[in-house]
Amino acid sequence: MQKTFIILIIAAFMGVAYSVKAKTTDTNLSLSDKKATKETVTLYKKLQQLTQKGYLFGHQDDLAYGVNWKYEPLRSDIKDVVGDYPAVYGWDIAGLEKDDVNNIDGVPFDKMKQYIKEANERGGISTISWHFDNPATGKNAWDNTPNSLKTILPGEKNHEKFISWLDKAANFFLSLKDKKGKNIPILFRPYHELTGGWFWWGKGNCTPEEFKAVWKFTFEYLQKKGVHNLIYVYNTSSFGSKEDFLTNYPGDDYADILSFDSYQNNEDKSGEKFITEVQSQLKIISEIGLAKNKLIAVAEAGYEAIPDAKWWTGTFSKAIGDYKISYALLWRNHGWQEKEQKMHYYAPYSGQVSEKDFVEFYNLDKTLFEKDIQKALKK
Repeated sequence: MQKTFIILIIAAFMGVAYSVKAKTTDTNLSLSDKKATKETVTLYKKLQQLTQKGYLFGHQDDLAYGVNWKYEPLRSDIKDVVGDYPAVYGWDIAGLEKDDVNNIDGVPFDKMKQYIKEANERGGISTISWHFDNPATGKNAWDNTPNSLKTILPGEKNHEKFISWLDKAANFFLSLKDKKGKNIPILFRPYHELTGGWFWWGKGNCTPEEFKAVWKFTFEYLQKKGVHNLIYVYNTSSFGSKEDFLTNYPGDDYADILSFDSYQNNEDKSGEKFITEVQSQLKIISEIGLAKNKLIAVAEAGYEAIPDAKWWTGTFSKAIGDYKISYALLWRNHGWQEKEQKMHYYAPYSGQVSEKDFVEFYNLDKTLFEKDIQKALKK
């Protein structure tokens, strides 16, 4: 009798535990866009599954150019080093609002579309940011003239201009189709690094209420235009608390991934400051992500020119630690900058001092590159 009673209690407990787990999983799989395409929902589920295996490695402009080369078919500095592509590809659509042929980094939009399609065919994932011009002054994104963002709100003088920009973005997103004519899912990271004051949408240049209003308008307007292939990424620069991170947060119904950007600089040659900051911020957003059932990511990171031969396994891996993040994206490999008279790159290339260490980093179980995606999902 006593044994039967105990078994019944255990069975009941397991049933409750299972139902809670199932409920949590169902909640996790809910995208903010309730009309998201089947492919977009599938990608979001994949991202969640992959988080249990490791984190996806990403690289900005990876297929377009690298150190000492540009627009060579199927080439990638990452592939040159490890024989595999990154799992995530970063792109930026600044310039689209002005009908430019090329984006802010000189990448032709036609080529960008092709690269996104090629990556998607291989199982790669693309994320898009938008360093768009200041709508109030006509200057670039770094013109942080106060109250510029306010002018694009409904009823304000630059609202119609802003709508025309969103129309162009919508057309671009809808033009991204696979061979079957299905819209390719994109991780969209608008108004990035919002806790910094260097962009016209950043801290100190608008109120939290104004920022939230613009984010929500962007989200709702793109859906109104039929764009349902976006996973929305909320992104900050450095922050010191949950409250700081969430000051401009538009709400759980308007964002899908929580992220931040962090870079090591030459004043921190040991990387100790970088490791401490990234760990601290990951702890904060991990707790927020768990509470809100949101994925988390390091949306931009790096150490310019990577002078540390053991940076990948010695610093970057330690910074990520054991946190379950969706992806970490390294910034672009521009190469030589004539104006600044220096090299500008964030991932290794053949012959670079950290090349061997990057191969070790690639071989870690928790780092997922393009070939790893399908393998990880099958396990």
